Amino acid sequence: MHYTLTRSARKTTAIYIRDGQVEVRAPFYMTRRAIDRFVAEKVPWINKNVAEQTTQIEQKKAFSTDYGSTLTLRGKPYPITQRHNPYAEFDDDAFYMPPGLQPPQIKTLCIRLYKILAQMHITQRVDFFARKMKVEPIVTKINSATKRWGSCSSQKSLNFTWRLIMADDEAIDYVVVHELAHILQPDHSPQFWAIVQKFLPDYPNRQAKLKELQTCLNSEDWS
Repeated sequence: MHYTLTRSARKTTAIYIRDGQVEVRAPFYMTRRAIDRFVAEKVPWINKNVAEQTTQIEQKKAFSTDYGSTLTLRGKPYPITQRHNPYAEFDDDAFYMPPGLQPPQIKTLCIRLYKILAQMHITQRVDFFARKMKVEPIVTKINSATKRWGSCSSQKSLNFTWRLIMADDEAIDYVVVHELAHILQPDHSPQFWAIVQKFLPDYPNRQAKLKELQTCLNSEDWS
């Protein structure tokens, strides 16, 4: 098993896999033989994760936003369609793009539309649930975060990634309620989850939908 070794003053040994490459981080005092033995014990786990990441890398390379491709909005598929207008737009039937664009240009325009649509829909859902939960967020912003669906600052500012608008409405509402609940309870204590459950009793099912979407996004290149 080939791997890159990084030693430091850490106390434990850990394996990290990035882009299909294996890195082992170990303490200064640990012998190479002990490290090799540690890695050998983890070979099945390493092989599984390397294979998954390699597949994702290939899928990202193949990912394309071109005329005829399909995009997801609020859990539903919509085609990218050519229309002889000088601007991009979305209606209830399709993402419409000007003619003659290359896939990277189409992707840029699709992201702009996603951000606009996310701001409109998610702000509406924040207003709706804020009234029900009797909280008052300061502002609702859309960002380009890749590792978090949403966040709530100590100043009651809500932030959501534009990627959330790809989720279906139930999953979107879960993230909205989750962040609003942080205004009442800043941590993830039992009290916090009791608040979420009060307004969304089926929230575990909604969490599962987000995990499915994240798996899908891991194989798409939206950078």
